[in-house]
Amino acid sequence: MPEYLSPGVYVEEIEIGSKPIEGVSTSTAGFLGEAERGPTAAALVTNWLQYQRVFGSYFGADKYLPYAVKGFFDNGGQRCYIGRIVKQSSETATISLTAGSSDVLTVSAVGEGTWGNWIALKLSAGSFSKKDNPLFKLSVSYWKKEPASLYDPESDAKTRPRPDVTEIFDNLSLVENSPDYYIKRINGISDLITVSEISNSASIPDGPAAITYLTGGSDGTGNLVLSDFQREDTDDDPANRKGLTAFKTIDDISIVYVPNVLNISGLAAELITHCETMKDRFAVLDAEQGSAKVSDLNPRDNYDTKYAAYYYPWIKIVDSEAGLMRTIPPGGHVAGIYARSDTERGVHKAPANEPVRGAADLEFQITRGEQDILNPRGVNVIRAFPGRGIRVWGARTLSSDPLWKYINLRRLFLFLEESIDKGNQWVVFEPNNEKLWARVKSTITEFLTRVWRDGALMGTKAEEAFFVKVDRSTMTQSDIDNGRLIVLIGVAPVKPAEFVIFRIAQWAGGSTVTE
Repeated sequence: MPEYLSPGVYVEEIEIGSKPIEGVSTSTAGFLGEAERGPTAAALVTNWLQYQRVFGSYFGADKYLPYAVKGFFDNGGQRCYIGRIVKQSSETATISLTAGSSDVLTVSAVGEGTWGNWIALKLSAGSFSKKDNPLFKLSVSYWKKEPASLYDPESDAKTRPRPDVTEIFDNLSLVENSPDYYIKRINGISDLITVSEISNSASIPDGPAAITYLTGGSDGTGNLVLSDFQREDTDDDPANRKGLTAFKTIDDISIVYVPNVLNISGLAAELITHCETMKDRFAVLDAEQGSAKVSDLNPRDNYDTKYAAYYYPWIKIVDSEAGLMRTIPPGGHVAGIYARSDTERGVHKAPANEPVRGAADLEFQITRGEQDILNPRGVNVIRAFPGRGIRVWGARTLSSDPLWKYINLRRLFLFLEESIDKGNQWVVFEPNNEKLWARVKSTITEFLTRVWRDGALMGTKAEEAFFVKVDRSTMTQSDIDNGRLIVLIGVAPVKPAEFVIFRIAQWAGGSTVTE
């Protein structure tokens, strides 16, 4: 209670009524896979050019992550987190450069892998370096393919391949409070390197005169396995979490995808477990390449879940760099369709009967009769239709529970649950009484009314679309005594018109028709 000790007028601010609930994003994806280069800590990417700048481009016909990310953005995706996957035994390329006579400047690639061995450095005096304000310049070059021999691209590139990426950091200072302090100018800005502090140094780096490579980077040994995607070894280091362990800490992610996920034993099950544990995201799975035998496709035998959807067959796209047709898994394009449908229509709209932008052909042409077999099994078929192009022609989850048959239904509830959860955090530790119950009910009712008006719920009026109860009928005195506030919410979601049936008969004009 406030104290009133002196006579006078007191003006006070109080809170009454509901608090607004802001709907959470449903279109941010998380991709895991192999990239040409870049950091292994999860990084946010908002367009294809940014992905290329940070992670490189296409680098192998069986390395599907770049194709998936490109397909995501081509189909309407706007934000995704990239988790670059490497072997746990991989190493980061580094080098120590002399500064003056004895001090050392250590430079490392931003992520593990042999790609870092193709980064070259050159130290020289800064363009505006003066005796009373010494500055230095660091030139960084990266080749996608290792050059036959080391050379200086600034002076010897007429007959040799130019670096694929060049970064120049000029007029760097050793003074820590300077705006040109080299740590501030390089770390977090360079897409190729990080630098460590020079200790006990008052001199400007003056060598080496020749360009030199980073060394020691390695990709580890053997093929990628499940643990390389899990990266539970990084869980104790919040600043260095990788793989699925890093995705656990990123609340924005609502769609999770790994290209060609069935190629890694146990990874699809791990991805589903991740979504079921987090309860705020949905997994997109691909069929295996070359799955020509329709009768063998029954993913529910292994993955019966309401937190994932399965797509078939693979699609063909034109590789713009190679000028060739590539057969790739469709999940990246599908994740983009999820994002596009959410933005244009809402998460309640089934992400189906949507064109797959960028798809030039299909690995297999699926007939209606074949889809009659696949659709009840939870296989979402991608089909080519004359005059309408290539479209996603299925909207089912992998769940055998008829309540959670449709993708949009599952994702709508993820949206509702996460939005209500985030929008009611203010309630924790408030006095648990009738006033609080009324405010909570009003808050949730206003939010669900907006959702209903957007077309996500059934009913011609709000009372038919949902109900919210929070009173002594939803909690006992024991619940109240133990600090529990229990709210009962019911919603009537819309479901997609999956089977559209027009019944047509001959009618004798003027005769009576009994409906």
